[in-house]
Amino acid sequence: MKPVFSNESSVGGRLLIFGGVALVLILIGQRLDFMAPLRTQLSLVAAPFYWVVDIPTRMVNQFSDSWSSRSELVADNERLQSESLILNAKLQKYIELRAENVRLRELMNSAELVNDTVVVAEVVAVASDPNRHQLLVDKGSRDGAFVGQPVIDSNGLLGQITEVGLLQSRVLLITDSAHALPVRVSRNGLRAIAEGTGLIDELALTHVAATTDIQVGDLLVSSGLGGRFPSGYPVGEVIEVSIDPGKPFAEVRARPMAKLDRSRNVLLVFSEQKIEE
Repeated sequence: MKPVFSNESSVGGRLLIFGGVALVLILIGQRLDFMAPLRTQLSLVAAPFYWVVDIPTRMVNQFSDSWSSRSELVADNERLQSESLILNAKLQKYIELRAENVRLRELMNSAELVNDTVVVAEVVAVASDPNRHQLLVDKGSRDGAFVGQPVIDSNGLLGQITEVGLLQSRVLLITDSAHALPVRVSRNGLRAIAEGTGLIDELALTHVAATTDIQVGDLLVSSGLGGRFPSGYPVGEVIEVSIDPGKPFAEVRARPMAKLDRSRNVLLVFSEQKIEE
């Protein structure tokens, strides 16, 4: 037999009673002021519960704010990196332009010291074969360039033109193994032949007697013999003098004065004799 008063009925009844009491208390509290202190005390008691219940909401908001701030920081960082990259690229260009300006000024200063007529040329290519020390410059027969014409930079003798086209010319550097030129020691006038060794930073002086007065640090200049190179252009500096008692000749090495592997702008030298011709 089913009981008259079940547990479900008693629970529902109690909830109904409690709900009615709560409603009556709310209505009384709104009408009467004596409930105000009680409401204040109850709010103090309930505050911690409100704080605990609000924790998930605050965590969500804090995480959202943190994620938003992190996204903004990442975006700002990427933007600043891009701007820094652009500024560095511009700075490098300015540095190169400044360096080029310095090189051109040095070249012009050296041109003023040269008695011969000169024309500025720009190096447009270098030989792809490492065994050939050659350059291609942007001056040709249209500009008056000719085979055998000396080429210098702001520091010294670079080489000579071996091929001439209408707009471009090929320059053989003094360090090429096929190149040789007469030089003299500026200190005492000693004459010798400076030959290319195939190394971009080395010249060799041939047939220098072991008893010859030549020293490390001596400046070598073009002697003018042979009529190919004008006299007095710096060629190299002696860096080693090796004497073997069993050999009649000393081994002398020199370092070129010209910046053979770095010169971008060079001077084509026109001697007065060539201009008159």
